[in-house]
Amino acid sequence: MSRKTLTALLAMTLVLTTPVAASAAPAEQVANGGFDEGTAPWWWSANAPAAVVDGRLCTTVPAGTTNPWDVSIGQNEIDLVAGEPYAFAFTASASAPVTVRANVQLADPPYTAETSQQVPLTETPGRSEFAFTSSVSTAKAQVVFQIGGNPDGFTFCLDDVSLAGGTAPPPYIPDTGPRVRVNQSGYLPSSAKHATLVTDATQPVAWQLKRPNGTVAAHGMTKPQGIDPTSRQNTHLIDFGSAGTGTGYTLSADGETSVPFDIGGDFYQRLRSDSLAFFYHQRSGIPIDAALVGAAYARPAGHLGVAPNQGDTNVACQPGVCDYRLDVRGGWYDAGDHGKYVVNGGISVAQLMSEFERVRTHPGGLGDGRLRIPERANGVPDILDEARWELDFLLRMQVPAGQPFAGMAHHKVHDNEWTGIPQLPNLDPKLRELHPVSTAATLNLAAAAAQCARVFAPYDRAFADRCRTAARQAWTAAKANPAVYASPSDGNGGGTYDDTNVTDEFYWAAAELYLSTGAPEYRDAVLSSPLHTADVFTVDGFSWQSVAALGRLDLATVPSRLPDRERVRRSVVTGADTMLAAARGQAYEVAYAPSGGQYVWGSNSQVLNNLVVLATGFDLTGKTAYRDAVLSGLDYLLGRNPLNKSYVTGYGERDSHNEHHRFWAHQSDPALPNPPAGSLAGGPNSGIQDPVAQDKLKGCAAAMCYIDDNGSWSTNEVAINWNSALAWVAGFAADQAERQHCGPVSRSVR
Repeated sequence: MSRKTLTALLAMTLVLTTPVAASAAPAEQVANGGFDEGTAPWWWSANAPAAVVDGRLCTTVPAGTTNPWDVSIGQNEIDLVAGEPYAFAFTASASAPVTVRANVQLADPPYTAETSQQVPLTETPGRSEFAFTSSVSTAKAQVVFQIGGNPDGFTFCLDDVSLAGGTAPPPYIPDTGPRVRVNQSGYLPSSAKHATLVTDATQPVAWQLKRPNGTVAAHGMTKPQGIDPTSRQNTHLIDFGSAGTGTGYTLSADGETSVPFDIGGDFYQRLRSDSLAFFYHQRSGIPIDAALVGAAYARPAGHLGVAPNQGDTNVACQPGVCDYRLDVRGGWYDAGDHGKYVVNGGISVAQLMSEFERVRTHPGGLGDGRLRIPERANGVPDILDEARWELDFLLRMQVPAGQPFAGMAHHKVHDNEWTGIPQLPNLDPKLRELHPVSTAATLNLAAAAAQCARVFAPYDRAFADRCRTAARQAWTAAKANPAVYASPSDGNGGGTYDDTNVTDEFYWAAAELYLSTGAPEYRDAVLSSPLHTADVFTVDGFSWQSVAALGRLDLATVPSRLPDRERVRRSVVTGADTMLAAARGQAYEVAYAPSGGQYVWGSNSQVLNNLVVLATGFDLTGKTAYRDAVLSGLDYLLGRNPLNKSYVTGYGERDSHNEHHRFWAHQSDPALPNPPAGSLAGGPNSGIQDPVAQDKLKGCAAAMCYIDDNGSWSTNEVAINWNSALAWVAGFAADQAERQHCGPVSRSVR
């Protein structure tokens, strides 16, 4: 007897043998109505950004709007059942006497209201309660507060919103599409071509590869693999490696047909370009030009001291931190918010520079005039132009001479309070603050600036010298202050990025300084570090908080006179073997096997950083198994995964396109765009820390802990350090595509 049948019989027995209990409490249809979990999944119109203030959701309503709906705050995906009674209640206030409209209505045209109430408000919070019976059954209703249409501006605050009634929302079941899972962009002609079938079958089943006209290009039998613990799916392997070049292929097996894909083509070259274009989109302090990104993504410059912005050209520290101000304009917005963080900027800009160093003798698609940025055709490779935008910001974060902690770097700059979604950066009204210095940030500056000195020397000697000086000063300051840590509680308005183990940052900084200067001081720091001979390549992957691998990879690939350089190069190959074994042990052949089987926040970047190790192993040895494992990892990210989801926007028929972001927020505001092509979602996260994920994904298998929802910041955010890893690996894959099309391409690894 199945568990489902047993449960049903037990339920029937209870009905027949027990007294009828009192009716269950009405189901609550509003999520996070008390704003205890921040602002998600609430939305608001772009002209009135909201934030949680003293436990309430508050916004400044602009003066002079015409209609009530010109300024709105609401929540979508509300379930209603026809004929069911509902109780709608909330507490609200306004800084001036006004009347607002509170609706429960359809979220799409014609926006029919099930209840619409005129509510007078004063500065004293008041409780309002209304009852109605729904006339429709829908999962697409919304609770919306229409607060526009007043001649004068005011502050509106909301709390304890409830819509009780109907039935509890059904359990969330992800739409995983066809059970044949493929790389939805495609495969390279001369590399491995694998797909995964999810099926109840335990014996091999027949598969067919079909052309768009329905003719069969290849066929065979699947290879059963058993239960995949990361997804709890029974899987089979499909190997169609003999198939030739073509477009619009589909794979069919067990009565299911995959989404279309290509064999051959320029999709990895496009991904290289798009993943790097992400950084121009994320720039702070410069208008984003429609001629480069399209009208939907164009926007004014953010945080240049133009009202309502309060930064970033003259920013003071948090109270009690310092008595000076800094011009910290520029750089990249870190993720879905408007914060800028030295520790995450460090690894991100380093990976862009390392991507260039890998092909420095033949930059090709990374060269001058090849990317969509305003500095193109200036005699400098475009990828370095983009890196410089962040490097200039990092240099601005260094404490000036004559001040306490001179030479160290401030950990971060961001708003003093969290803003919500949507929020264009030029409309951010919050106070910007410099946060205290940290040893981790200072060493990130030292490492990135040292690499800058090396890569910019042929193009801009003065800038290279400036970077070298800043790197040396940062190293000296970090040595004098080796244990200044960011506070794990400093998270109001931005991420903490705290780190209390900086031995890896010291190792990385020493490696970059040695490679750029050859100075004995830095060589000795490298050789004496316990990390120099440790295994720094684990299947968990490296990250902003674990950067020793960055130093090891550059020591292995950048020419130097390091005494044990050959041993270092062998250690990278050993690391690649570790990643290869991990990939071969996974049903979806992805080089990621985290400790305890728990996927971490930003797991897709961990996957990509492991692919960087594999790709470097290939560059050092030419071993094709490493190359194929890199491409299999990209298969996972581009659709061959348990959710049948391409985690890169614009790549594949079932791509992520509602990533958590302040102004790529089409799901929250249809007037705003989805993320641009080449944006990487963070991916499955066993921790499911946000309200949307907690509501939908409880009990999820590790690789299933993801939802493509604008409110899911713990599974679906974007971030510069995730896209920098994607750009590096996309660059490697583009090289392999060009090699298969044009013959061997030389590598700069020596």
